[in-house]
Amino acid sequence: MRYDLNANAAGLEPGTETGAGPATHAWLGDALPDLPLSKAQSRVVDVIARNPQLSSYADIAEIAQRADVNNSTVVRAAQHLGYRGWPDLQRELRSRYLVMISTEDTLTEHGEHRSPLHDALNHDIENLRLTLDSNTADDAEAAIATMAAAKSIIVLGLGSFAGPASVMAHLGSTMGYPITLENRGAVHLASSANALGPGDVLVVINMWRSMRQIIVTAEAAKQAGAKVVAISDMRRGRLAAVADHLLVVASEGISFFQSVTAANSLVYGLLAGMEAAHPERSRAAIRRTQQLWKDLDIYLD
Repeated sequence: MRYDLNANAAGLEPGTETGAGPATHAWLGDALPDLPLSKAQSRVVDVIARNPQLSSYADIAEIAQRADVNNSTVVRAAQHLGYRGWPDLQRELRSRYLVMISTEDTLTEHGEHRSPLHDALNHDIENLRLTLDSNTADDAEAAIATMAAAKSIIVLGLGSFAGPASVMAHLGSTMGYPITLENRGAVHLASSANALGPGDVLVVINMWRSMRQIIVTAEAAKQAGAKVVAISDMRRGRLAAVADHLLVVASEGISFFQSVTAANSLVYGLLAGMEAAHPERSRAAIRRTQQLWKDLDIYLD
């Protein structure tokens, strides 16, 4: 990734040093809560707020140098703001920065590839590491327990994010779960979501730009009494606020598009947990599915 250490990427005005609230700017949204900060922490927040590109890609030492603090102060500032540390906060900042710039500008941001294949694989290895660090075992187990107890499950994903949604719905139904995919949006989404209520679960998979249809559907499902499981690259925002269970994934790709590799891996983990929650039912359903494969003569072998 490339960034200009001397550039104010968004042309933002400097903030004050009295707390997170006054120092934040539109690109941050609710990433930094309005909390009282020490003078040193305020300088860290000010550097973040005024330098979107730098904050999204620089290492912790560069942030510390700009703020005239040590590395540990940057870490403590991130934790004070509700994050597990600087990497967790920076992942949130980068997600918001990539929303702020245009799709074409994303290509410039990522620069040229030495080897598209190897760069993509290496970047997804890092995405997987970040995703592993962003979610605890308890986070996953709680989401699994909610889905395992559901009367019905709708998995919602649009565009390229319909990929991991399709995997979850397909394999979940193979295990006998009452689970369906919704990847059409508009009136189809309204009809599907209208049936949600107490005992039901809506799984939302949405990264990069928040889609109004998805957010409004999640809010309506929650209001109707359904549980919402969100898989997102942002720890805060409207989707995170409405979610009963939030699982955070790293989604940045090496080109103009987001990567769903980490989201797919997370889905596989959830599915494994769902199988383990109802092993006898799952295995019976899998056996019936395999028999149908034979009866329908689907596979060559």
